[in-house]
Amino acid sequence: MELQPNKYYHLYNRSNNHELLFRNRDNYIYFLSKYKKYLSPFVNTLAYCLMPDHFHLSIYVKSNDSITTKKNIGLLLSSYTKAINKCFSRIGSLFQQHTKTKLIVDDKSLLTVISYIHQNPNRKNLVNNLEDWEFSSYQDYIGLRNGTLVDKTFLQKNFTSIESFKLFSLSKVEKNKFIYELH
Repeated sequence: MELQPNKYYHLYNRSNNHELLFRNRDNYIYFLSKYKKYLSPFVNTLAYCLMPDHFHLSIYVKSNDSITTKKNIGLLLSSYTKAINKCFSRIGSLFQQHTKTKLIVDDKSLLTVISYIHQNPNRKNLVNNLEDWEFSSYQDYIGLRNGTLVDKTFLQKNFTSIESFKLFSLSKVEKNKFIYELH
């Protein structure tokens, strides 16, 4: 996994065999609390979306200690897995072996990634409106929640208002276009 200081990344992973990562609201909240504990000292989070069987994060690596940052991603996933295993009497790995990262090379690509991340629940038909998915940073950006996890500085520099951000967010990011723009 590549994580260089002072760079933006799209970080994501999914469960093994599409098993549920998050079985109830408390699981989502617990994962976010672990994420904040293990990764907030090393990264700024620009966007996130936790889905039933996977997660997406847009991060800026602020730490020069990439070894510890990578190690803490592993600690986050293993500590969450241990808690889920204990709670639901399961054994074994919950996540796929390797967390994926894609370097984001420019502002346009970063905006595309953030939009793609926020659109996940809509694309998977979990909600009709982006603001209805609780486990996404979209609610923070449009003022429905005042969470402390997300660094809104980048988006605030790129949008003059919440309304302009909402309009941008509603423009669909096709999966093939998204993948193409990241390369």
